[in-house]
Amino acid sequence: MFDYHMHSDFSADCSTPMESTIEQAIKLGIQEICFTEHIDYEYPDPTIRFTFNLDAYANKIKEMQERYKGQIIIKKGVEIGVQPHILDQYESLLQKEFFDFVICSMHTCDKKELHYGTYFKDRSADEAYRIYYEELLYCVNNYKQYSILGHLDLVKRYKKIDSAKNFHDIIREIFRVIIADGKGIEVNTSGYRYGLDGAMPSIDILKLYKECGGEIITLGSDSHVPSTLAYRFTDTLDLLKKIGFKYIATFEKQQPVFHSIDGLINKKRR
Repeated sequence: MFDYHMHSDFSADCSTPMESTIEQAIKLGIQEICFTEHIDYEYPDPTIRFTFNLDAYANKIKEMQERYKGQIIIKKGVEIGVQPHILDQYESLLQKEFFDFVICSMHTCDKKELHYGTYFKDRSADEAYRIYYEELLYCVNNYKQYSILGHLDLVKRYKKIDSAKNFHDIIREIFRVIIADGKGIEVNTSGYRYGLDGAMPSIDILKLYKECGGEIITLGSDSHVPSTLAYRFTDTLDLLKKIGFKYIATFEKQQPVFHSIDGLINKKRR
């Protein structure tokens, strides 16, 4: 099993030391993990600063790789919070810093944070969703230094839509762009923990990704504590197989490595 979305105390919203997460992953028999610490430039909440010491992070990853060598594979990743007006800042970051894996996420929209609901004030759900996906489309059209899109429909975590609209027209265009660019998406199982009816993205979006020819998918628990590592991964693998996907991806020097879903399911259940 592989968990490719997790945080440690390098992320501003997490206090868990890397060692605690790694040791739990080893207990669970997870073969490979990737830390994906938050960098959100110009995050609109002044009480939290989503950046960290990049040199200290690189050194800590190397230390963990050496300490746990032979027990688990540990990769160095990052989760960037894109906004249309700051893409050049991420261009500069990724030109200077190397990561095995880069998650491209949108945690803000219209320069407003999603978490506390500021973005949704005085907007209908339809309008909020449409603008969110349009900004994400702008970002993937104008920024290319990433591996996969994180929790693509994160907007639903903060405001459930009461509408027949599914915005597949915009999402289909997002997929057209990222598939042509050799990028993928993640299935982020934290959706279950936040009371949603499934992971992010939802089943209809996963089916749309398959219909569009998408093949690159990673699994991520988005864990901030060790107890949620690989949360609902077996269920998610079964779902992906049912939809028709054949592989889960890990990353080596920003290039996808594919692993058979059937092989993972059989290994997990032996």
